[in-house]
Amino acid sequence: MLKMKNRNFKRCLITGIYGSGGSYLAEYILKKNKKIKIFGNYRNKNSNLDKVKTKINTIKCDLNNFKQTQKLIKITRPDVIFHLASNADVRLSFDNPREIINNNNNCTLNLLEAVRLSKFNPVIQICSTSEVYGQVKKKDLPIKENCSLNPASPYAVSKTFQDLLAQNYYKNYGLKIIITRMFTYLNARRFNLFASHWALQIAQIEAKQKKYLEHGNLNSIRTIIDQRDAVSAYYQAATKGKIGEIYNICGEKIVKIKNFLKVLCKKSRANIICKVNTKLYRKNDVTLQIPNCLKFKKHTGWKANIPIEDSIDDLLLQCRKIVNGN
Repeated sequence: MLKMKNRNFKRCLITGIYGSGGSYLAEYILKKNKKIKIFGNYRNKNSNLDKVKTKINTIKCDLNNFKQTQKLIKITRPDVIFHLASNADVRLSFDNPREIINNNNNCTLNLLEAVRLSKFNPVIQICSTSEVYGQVKKKDLPIKENCSLNPASPYAVSKTFQDLLAQNYYKNYGLKIIITRMFTYLNARRFNLFASHWALQIAQIEAKQKKYLEHGNLNSIRTIIDQRDAVSAYYQAATKGKIGEIYNICGEKIVKIKNFLKVLCKKSRANIICKVNTKLYRKNDVTLQIPNCLKFKKHTGWKANIPIEDSIDDLLLQCRKIVNGN
């Protein structure tokens, strides 16, 4: 294993902290590092941070506004930034490409430029996505970090811009950037993802709020990890990852999405009837995501610890609590 020096941070900024990934990450860091001071920006508040909101400093700031972004960096004085702020709705990006691309591109450009012009030089983790790889041919599997970028959706195009822009700011301006490309992880706080959308519908059917489970394309092959493993990976990337590196983050178990749905349905307390909804189909879907994240494991010592069965149980539990108002 390549041993990297473990970084200790005192002031952390999480962009988009009220989002699903940002809120899970904030909860994790608070458990991991009791001394760190966490800041987060938001445009709109929700209930995601209810458990920890008294322990976090949140600041209303639209990263699309450059002056506001500069002020955010000046106020927070971070020594580490986790950049998660983006509109991550892949399906919606086909309908509103301009809105999503403008938002995601501008917020990242403004953040990096604000840091460049400031007197601070934090570690910046750019939370990218496996979507930047797009459709990958079988001969190029498993997907490594040097695989060609071939975004298949407008959202993926915006994330490719973020990814390439971050590489540029590292090379040209010396910003301490680490890029993580996250593959599929279970996330009960985002219902525009296939797994959480299905789990929520199962909980609704159990509560007699819905009759059928609707789904789109089932012909996809992926690896899946728990959200708790995902946020621990984000944290280890920042504390142990090599500056300037790009890391895939993924699970090891290869899952056919059709079979994943069957497992979810079997775990239900009700009889689940599934129906195809063509409106859920993407114009261009990514169907084969078999990744390699050996470099990340080698550099940080990270590994996924939570079995997929436990992750599915936790996903259903969280969705049932949401449906039942708990």
